[in-house]
Amino acid sequence: MRTTWGDAMVSRPLALLLDFGGVVVTSRRRPEWAKELAGEIHGRFARLGFDEPDEDRIRQDVEYGQAAARRWRDAVSRTPEPLELAHRRFWADFVAADWPAPARAWVDAEATALCGRLGELGQERTFRPGLHDLLDTADGLGVPVGIVSNALSGAVHRDHLRHHGLDGRFAVQVYSDELGIRKPHPGMITAAAAALGVPVGSTWYVGDNYDRDALCARRAGAGAAILVEDAGTHEPPFMPFLEVDALLPDLHALRSLLADAPR
Repeated sequence: MRTTWGDAMVSRPLALLLDFGGVVVTSRRRPEWAKELAGEIHGRFARLGFDEPDEDRIRQDVEYGQAAARRWRDAVSRTPEPLELAHRRFWADFVAADWPAPARAWVDAEATALCGRLGELGQERTFRPGLHDLLDTADGLGVPVGIVSNALSGAVHRDHLRHHGLDGRFAVQVYSDELGIRKPHPGMITAAAAALGVPVGSTWYVGDNYDRDALCARRAGAGAAILVEDAGTHEPPFMPFLEVDALLPDLHALRSLLADAPR
């Protein structure tokens, strides 16, 4: 674990900004998600009188669309100000490009709801141990906590926090699908800092990967770029040329770092 700050300890932030997936929660892909989603879409198509595509074709194209979107997101992380993949483009172009016109038009119109359903079915999310203690410590220090996260559907993340009674613990939530840009675009972090009314240089940004999170923090000029290790932290598709200020194993270490930071 590397927790040194170079020559001097970084001052306590005026705001603590966290990634959602990998920091607030850790996620596991549900193996049955595509079959379940395809069944729901096929049922809607049957009620609308669409004969094609069949359920297996829908499942396969949804899986292929997701795989293609992941590669697209990896590629745009190399650009200085990446835009987010719009809901309608994901469904109409990445999933349904070769479907009959009525089916393609339907997913285009229902794209936002379908992204939400994909987000609900696709992942099992578990809050990372130490989250409540971290939030309590930040509250005690008067440091507002926000979320800055790439998301296919930020509404799913908001609903998850609301369902568990945690939405009120975060002073701001910024999601890429809602803003139209995605990390490492520096505007993700600067938007959260502006919403909180604090200088971006007085924030800490905490993520779990180098090529999206740490790079975004550096581009935005955040006061600290911190990583909390999760699956994939040390296997980015493209390793940027940077050092993080702290590499931590869990949120307990982050809480300690925050509590010990000088004013």
